[in-house]
Amino acid sequence: MTEPTLTTADGVTLEARWDTPPEATHAVVFCHPHPEHGGTMNVPLMVAVTKALVGQGIAVVRFNFRGVGRSAGSHDDGRGERRDVDAAVSFAAGRQPDVAIAVAGWSFGAAVALGWQALTGSALPYIGIAPPLSPGRFAGLPSSGELAPARRTFVFGDRDQFTSIAAARAYARSIGARLEVIKGSDHFFHFREEQVAAIITRAIRDGAAAPQ
Repeated sequence: MTEPTLTTADGVTLEARWDTPPEATHAVVFCHPHPEHGGTMNVPLMVAVTKALVGQGIAVVRFNFRGVGRSAGSHDDGRGERRDVDAAVSFAAGRQPDVAIAVAGWSFGAAVALGWQALTGSALPYIGIAPPLSPGRFAGLPSSGELAPARRTFVFGDRDQFTSIAAARAYARSIGARLEVIKGSDHFFHFREEQVAAIITRAIRDGAAAPQ
C-alpha cells in the first residue's frame, strides 16, 4: 500500500491510497459515497471490498473527493468530482500500463464515475454499487445516448432505501447494463461485503475480456 497524492486537471490535490497485489492482473478506480453523509475512501465497505479485490489480484486506487479528508478544494455536487475520477484513472494507467482498468463506485461515487464516463466517452468497464435513483426518474444519471458502449454492471440490494429494484432494472436496461441484486441487503450492504466484492471481481474480469 502507498499513499500517493493525485492532482486534477484544475489543480486540486487529492489524498489517495494505492493497494496492489504482488502481480496485478487488473486495476480499478473505486469512488466513495457522498461526503455530506459521511462518505470517504475509508468507510468500511470501501476498505473491505478493496481488501477482497487485492486478494483476487486486482489493484485498487481509492481517493478522497475534493474537500474530503486531506484532499484540497470543496464539494462540487458531482461536477468537479468528475475531474477527480479522471485524475485517479490517469494515475492507475500510469502505475499499471499493462493491465486492464475499470471504474467503480458506491452510491454518490457510482453516479460520479458514470458521469465521468459520459463526459469523457470512456469505454472502460464500469461497476456501480447502488447509485441513487429517484422514483420515476434517473436523478441526473446519463442516458444511453450520452455513454459510449461498454460493459457496465449495477449492484443493488433488494431492500435499498433510496432506489426500488424496478427503477434500477429500468435504468440498467435503458443503458444496456447488467443488474445484480443481493437479496436481503439494503443500501449499505452490511455483512455482504464479500458478495459485493465477488460481483465486482467477476464484472472486472468479464469487462476486460470483452472486445472494446
